[in-house]
Amino acid sequence: MKVIRESSDDEMVAYYLAGELTSERFGEAIRAELAARHLPEDVLTRPDLGDENGNRARRAVLAATRGYGQDREMFEHFPDDVRWVWAQLMPAELARVRYIEYSYWNELSDGSRLSVDAARRIEKGVRVFGVSNDRFLAAAEAVKRGDRFPPLILAGPHDEDLVCLEGHLRLTAYALAGFPIPLDCLIGSAPALTRWTQ
Repeated sequence: MKVIRESSDDEMVAYYLAGELTSERFGEAIRAELAARHLPEDVLTRPDLGDENGNRARRAVLAATRGYGQDREMFEHFPDDVRWVWAQLMPAELARVRYIEYSYWNELSDGSRLSVDAARRIEKGVRVFGVSNDRFLAAAEAVKRGDRFPPLILAGPHDEDLVCLEGHLRLTAYALAGFPIPLDCLIGSAPALTRWTQ
């Protein structure tokens, strides 16, 4: 892992929301929360990290939609003192990134929580809980075409134990495409993340 530069909680929140804004599954809830708070969408699509009001608003949206800072949902057991950096991960390192502990991802990866195992099962036509794999296959084709995606957001107690915080579909698509290139990722680390990664 090659560290590129330091980042921050505020930058992570901004990228997390921007990544999920385009999600078929989570985008609607984020847009509804923006509307309820009378916030324009560009508070996510063009974030000014120097504007504390904008940072506060984004934190509130992520708290409401995903439990950020409230010890629930995606951020259950997620500590406050996380160091965030931008770093480049090589294909072999990306292949070791695990999914979160969640029934769908556990089943898709046959219990390993590794995207490479999920990719093998998708290629064999395995469907989990009746959910189509078409979105993974379409995203993998986009990766092969060289399309650009929002960065993966990963976290863990150290570099050798990273779990995907945001970007599970993209991680799976990269695995299906054979992890063709290194990726710049936003990575959080803290010893207390051990509990979150389990």
